[in-house]
Amino acid sequence: MPMAQSALAAAFSCRAPTPTSLASTRTQPPLPWMNPPRLINSSLIWKNLEMGSKGISKKWKKSEGEGEGGVKNEDEWWGMEELGDEFEEIEKDEILNRELEGFAPAGIGYGNVTEEYLNKVKRERVSKAERKAKAREAAAAAKRGSKEGETSITVCARCHSLRHYGQVKNHNAENLIPDFDFDRLIAARLMKPTGNADSSVVLRLPKLVLVATKVDLLPSQISPTRLDRWVRNRAKANGAPKLSGVYLVSARKDLGVRNLLSFIKELAGPRGNVWVIGAQNAGKSTLINVFAKKEGSKISKLTEAAVPGTTLGILRIGGILPAKAKMYDTPGLLHPYLMSMRLNRDEQKMAEIRKELQPRTYRIKASWQSIHVGALVRLDLNQASVETIYVTVWASSNISLHLGKVENADEIWKKHAGIRLQPPIGSDRVPELGELEQKEYKVSGITWDVNGVDIAIAGLGWFSVCLKGEATLALWTLDGIEITVREPLALDRAPFLERPGFLLPKAISDAVGSQTKLEAEKRKKEAQDSLSEVAA
Repeated sequence: MPMAQSALAAAFSCRAPTPTSLASTRTQPPLPWMNPPRLINSSLIWKNLEMGSKGISKKWKKSEGEGEGGVKNEDEWWGMEELGDEFEEIEKDEILNRELEGFAPAGIGYGNVTEEYLNKVKRERVSKAERKAKAREAAAAAKRGSKEGETSITVCARCHSLRHYGQVKNHNAENLIPDFDFDRLIAARLMKPTGNADSSVVLRLPKLVLVATKVDLLPSQISPTRLDRWVRNRAKANGAPKLSGVYLVSARKDLGVRNLLSFIKELAGPRGNVWVIGAQNAGKSTLINVFAKKEGSKISKLTEAAVPGTTLGILRIGGILPAKAKMYDTPGLLHPYLMSMRLNRDEQKMAEIRKELQPRTYRIKASWQSIHVGALVRLDLNQASVETIYVTVWASSNISLHLGKVENADEIWKKHAGIRLQPPIGSDRVPELGELEQKEYKVSGITWDVNGVDIAIAGLGWFSVCLKGEATLALWTLDGIEITVREPLALDRAPFLERPGFLLPKAISDAVGSQTKLEAEKRKKEAQDSLSEVAA
């Protein structure tokens, strides 16, 4: 092989060959060791060389007999050199224009060339940035396709809007959807009458499992043991029947989900029915989706959104429970006494708790100070057996707070409701919600170390009161909102005290600052215009 390569190199680089060498090239066939490799189109090379030789030989024969050796004088010999140069130009053109086409890629079977290698070589060459972009797109597509085991399905416009934008597509159409009749569609199935003709009819209740969801949003200072005891006490105080179990879970953080699922499977058996029932936006569909992920079920993902009333009807979920047992997702129960039900979607987002609650503690004096929670709730300390008490606010960090004098509370509310005191958003929303109504509550405590009592506002948050003695509190809120006085959930208050005045979230502070700046510029412009008119 090295000898053949050398011969080919010589053929490509020859310059003005002598007549003898050209004649021998024309009359003698190439030697066997000069056969070119498989990568070279050998027939085309020898054909070009032979064509060049014939053209030069014809010119050589015309001068034969005219002198010894066939060359009359030295000038004719230099003419032969010109013919050699012409052959060189022909050779170069043929090599550049035709011979390059003869160098084809190595085929299958030559050396270590395989079909896989050829396919790899044929791939389109792209830049490094394009390869990275394609890799990111492929990873994102794979993540979307495999997320929670869901497959690509077609959903309605309402579900699509809820999934991707967190709101319904058409609010007017939403109002046309009929209310879900829980008593007729669910309660009648769960509570079946038992007895005979000689005895009274008794409703047989199903087995109840109480599940407290979203526990990851509660203050981290609350231990699981204390939370479990607190939940059981609250259920008993609200008249709940005998419970088969109490579970504290977080679908987002995957806390307690596996134990709950195992208990439900055992309780349902091979042919039982499991109904998931709860208030609106309690996290029922999210919990079922986590169940399906744990079991590797290929069911389509249920629509989740932080919008009350996302689920409209009863949904039968298969693939989670074993054998013929079935699970049902139900629409959330409508509780008109919740504060969140009075708010629009933007205000609900503001009041919604999305991360762990953090305490904000105030020290207030009797008959002197009051606390505003947005423009929705106000707490006054009317009288107390002690000079001051500690009040901790547990609510979304997106809600603005204010601590001020009781005598200025009404003026503060009228001036800043919907602006600095949010929610509601906008002063035009304040009349729609209505005026705040006052209710009085008497509380007591036995120590300054921990909170003694909670005052909860349904659908918004709660106050924790710490005092050693007795006090009378006045709570102002919207009519029809449920207020509950209960044992404290979190015992500790904040490590530091908030100052009097406004405590605004960054979004509200920026909006108020921009509005104040625009108003100042407007007043400045009006002043300049008035001065110009006076000067004129």
